[in-house]
Amino acid sequence: MALMITDECINCDVCQPECPNEAISPGDNYYIIHPSKCTECVGHYAVPQCIEVCPVACIIPHPDYPRTP
Repeated sequence: MALMITDECINCDVCQPECPNEAISPGDNYYIIHPSKCTECVGHYAVPQCIEVCPVACIIPHPDYPRTP
């Protein structure tokens, strides 16, 4: 399970400090989520915090890392 940030990201820096796993970092053109660190906040919050705070709704489920039931 992991999330990803699309190219609609405006680099506002709101999501990075909210991640309890430090899975978000600046990329070349926009922020990226490291799939090996992202747990979609399971065990921390009911809803992924980056999705909660993103002002442009550019954080989506990563197609290569589906959520496990």
